[in-house]
Amino acid sequence: MVADQTSKKPWRVEMRELVARAAELSVENAVELEAFVRAAYSAYLDARPGLREWLEEQELRAELDEARLLGRMAEA
Repeated sequence: MVADQTSKKPWRVEMRELVARAAELSVENAVELEAFVRAAYSAYLDARPGLREWLEEQELRAELDEARLLGRMAEA
């Protein structure tokens, strides 16, 4: 979603208002906190193309490094 370009509010104020409204909707509809946070995080990742893949790659690299340190995987 693209912010309204005609808005006179600073982006931080607009963001807080949107997040607050999303939280209100979640509470009104009995959405659990974990589901709300997951949805917000997913929306953030969707708004930043390539970030999800980069994070997944970093996680895989960390897992491989740990496996190497524990002797579960040979180094190339």
